[in-house]
Amino acid sequence: MTEKEELESMCKRRGYIWQSSEIYGGEAGFYDYGHLGSQLLDNWKREWKNYFLSLDDNYHLIQTPNIHPYRVLDASGHVDHFSDVMVRCEQCGSSFRGDHLIEEETGESAEWMDKEEIGGKIKELGLSCPDCGGPFSDPEDFNMMFGLDLGPTGEKKGFLRPETAQSVYINFRREFRALRKKMPLGLATIGSAFRNEISPRQGVFRMREFRQAEMQIFFVPEIHEEIFEERYEMIKDTKVKVKRVDQDEAVEIKLGEIEDLPPFYLYHLGKMYEFYTKVMGLSFEEVRFRELSEDEKAFYNKIHFDLEIDLDTLGGWEEISGLHYRSDYDLKQHQEESNTKLSIPTEEGRKIPHVIELSFGVDRNVWALLDRGFKNGDRTWLDLPVKLTPRQVAVFPLVRKDGLPEKSRDIYESLNRDFRAHWEKSGSIGKRYARNDEVGTRYCVTVDYDTMEDDSVTIRDIETTEQIRVPVNDLTMILRRLIEREKSFEQYMEEQD
Repeated sequence: MTEKEELESMCKRRGYIWQSSEIYGGEAGFYDYGHLGSQLLDNWKREWKNYFLSLDDNYHLIQTPNIHPYRVLDASGHVDHFSDVMVRCEQCGSSFRGDHLIEEETGESAEWMDKEEIGGKIKELGLSCPDCGGPFSDPEDFNMMFGLDLGPTGEKKGFLRPETAQSVYINFRREFRALRKKMPLGLATIGSAFRNEISPRQGVFRMREFRQAEMQIFFVPEIHEEIFEERYEMIKDTKVKVKRVDQDEAVEIKLGEIEDLPPFYLYHLGKMYEFYTKVMGLSFEEVRFRELSEDEKAFYNKIHFDLEIDLDTLGGWEEISGLHYRSDYDLKQHQEESNTKLSIPTEEGRKIPHVIELSFGVDRNVWALLDRGFKNGDRTWLDLPVKLTPRQVAVFPLVRKDGLPEKSRDIYESLNRDFRAHWEKSGSIGKRYARNDEVGTRYCVTVDYDTMEDDSVTIRDIETTEQIRVPVNDLTMILRRLIEREKSFEQYMEEQD
């Protein structure tokens, strides 16, 4: 099996992720999270909120519906322009995204091409249906939104939202007033979005229902620029890995050495990079920003960098989040179409705020954690950050007799109040270690016969498989120090040597 197939197999077997409606054969573009996957998903969302909402005391989380009235998405341009280019096989009837066919053949992005360019490129490359080898029809635009009838008569039309961003823009006016007109203002949302993908094939990377975590930051550049400059000054020496449009490879560079981007953009770029290296625990080499060309980025994005992760299961660099400077396009559109004033009063007159958008594909981030954490050499184990892993600690008895199960259960119940803990007693000790390695349990606590004599237990580290022996009375304190990174496992080992 390929590494992707091995990881998918583990995810199904252990309760992480699998295709939805599996007992009916599954449906492309829909995935379910099992008990461990749901916990990992929730942990990621919690850490995301804790990190990004703490960047400013005027950054807040809001909750909004999954359905938009027709007028909202007509104003935003989605009704007319939210389309992919589709080609159909004239022989078997299968449908495909034209740009994906070209990318699979050439290895280069074709997302920027229109239907005429895609049709010409398919003919130039001599592409045929990957399912049956048949010829393709002429390309056509396919709007990816799911339409809905609102109400019993169907007179009102709506859509499942294709992105969460519009939910924030239409709430800006209300939140601006509720928060006493303080700026800059950040409004975050985490929720589902829906896109009727033509041919979803990349697992959770290309779904018809997926999750987004986004922060829309509203500001007036000429007024609030100084605030962001001060924050930028504090992190300008941060090194990032960036691939510019005119570069063949990503280069390591300090934020302060990037002279053609404004401080408000560089500050948030640096904070996103910090989130991936410090919170998600990815190495510097695994993360990069890639600048999108004028052809690739949306017309309203003045600056657009995607954050990409090097993923083994998908064969290289893949986008999992992005940083977009959308200028004043969004509020201007909704102001015009709704006939509602969305400008704000300033000393220089009324101004329509600009938006910088931090956008994260939640499912893609979860898969990136699984991809980068999956280790399949002499043993199979999952290297997840201890703050994110579904199981931080497991407790079990060495054998299922002589009071060891009861003692281990007592210890588990005391730890479960402070940590994400798990208890089990079935199978040999080796099999229990192997099961917990595979799901990413960071520390395993074993109760043995010595425990009954001196009230001490062993703690096993998932990465090294080394063990230390500690008093039960100190167990909670030691695990907390390990999880909070106040002290390393190696330091505890050195103390016992």
